[in-house]
Amino acid sequence: MRLKIKNGKIMHQEKGIIAGDILIENGVIVSCGDEDSRDYSADRELEAENCLALPGLVNCHTHAGMVYTRGYADDLPLMTWLEDYIWPLEAKLTPEDIYWGSLLAIAEMISSGTTTFADMYFAMDQVGKAVQESGIRAVLSWGLVGLQPEAEQQLDKTVEFARNWQGAAQGRIRTMLAPHAPYTCPPPFMKKVLAQAEKHELPVHIHLAETRDEIEQIQGEFGKTPVRWALDLGIFEHKTLAAHCVHLEEEDIEILRENQVGVAYNPQSNMKLASGIAPVSRLLGQGVQVGLGTDGPGSNNSLDLFSEMKAGSLLQKVSGSNAQDLPAGTVLDMGTRMGAGILGLESEIGGLQKGKKADIILLNLDSPHLTPVFDPTAHVIYSARGSDVQTTLVDGQVIYDRGEFPTIDLEKVKWEVRKRTERLAR
Repeated sequence: MRLKIKNGKIMHQEKGIIAGDILIENGVIVSCGDEDSRDYSADRELEAENCLALPGLVNCHTHAGMVYTRGYADDLPLMTWLEDYIWPLEAKLTPEDIYWGSLLAIAEMISSGTTTFADMYFAMDQVGKAVQESGIRAVLSWGLVGLQPEAEQQLDKTVEFARNWQGAAQGRIRTMLAPHAPYTCPPPFMKKVLAQAEKHELPVHIHLAETRDEIEQIQGEFGKTPVRWALDLGIFEHKTLAAHCVHLEEEDIEILRENQVGVAYNPQSNMKLASGIAPVSRLLGQGVQVGLGTDGPGSNNSLDLFSEMKAGSLLQKVSGSNAQDLPAGTVLDMGTRMGAGILGLESEIGGLQKGKKADIILLNLDSPHLTPVFDPTAHVIYSARGSDVQTTLVDGQVIYDRGEFPTIDLEKVKWEVRKRTERLAR
């Protein structure tokens, strides 16, 4: 399959904003803004006039199946929200519920520019099925709670899932192990998880240092911060994706840097649950790699990474009283190249250049709130919305275009989710 994206502007990974065409063969970019595109014979051409071509956005932390909790229990602190509302509702979810909910979340993500997401939930084989059918790219992990009676059986199941789905969907699916958090995974159980991570060479995805309650609990039980707790247990001996990292001491930041831990910054979820503000400018300044996450639809309540990039940048500016904190170019890098690196996909995605996989979005600039254009990068962060995405491609395949979803029957998906929500809310 040979595809040409023509007549647009390109946010090239190395050259900046350039004019020209993007040529794609078998899902890989073979030319990006080069003059040799004029005589290229394509099987399909996509018109990109008035559009800016960007790398697809990377959502480094979410829980897609939680769409059923969107708006269900708002304006509550994290532990009250989880223990009194979310966990009881999730206990009613069936694997089929997770499948339909994940498809709805994927539709929301691809229509707002996300081409890769890192998911932690349960019934993950159903999430894998949704990823496979929809055409999106994903890094999937089955959330493990060590306090549950069936924790060891769940660990066996998640290892089986990770092995079976690694490289599935024509290579679009990767897997991790996901011990939920320090306060739900006691050290004896965590050591069993890490033994499996070592055996099967799997990365780790974990919530870490999210709230002050977590800090106080882990400090009280173990006499150390959650980051030091994770280090001492050996978690960071494996490639680690740490979600949130809101409450950090200077030593914690140094530990994250030394162990090359990737951090998923979830600004809007952290604001909504009043968890705090992650010290992202300090993390980046000291060499820690930071990507962006939306968290789940129940605590955000959106999966729109454009909204997340803007909020994340502005939050750092106001919290640091410095308008130069987290500038547009940096936060866009977090949402693309740096996010890809955190997920171990830096050689494949995250930028538009020859040899990268064709995970591309076309942002339509022809609207009042995007006129005029002085600085396209600043426009992407401070003015653009997810709804400005015209077209989304993954592996060179169009999976969203001008309101249409070639791989998803959106009306059926919405009907299924509404019907199932009625049952869950009883």
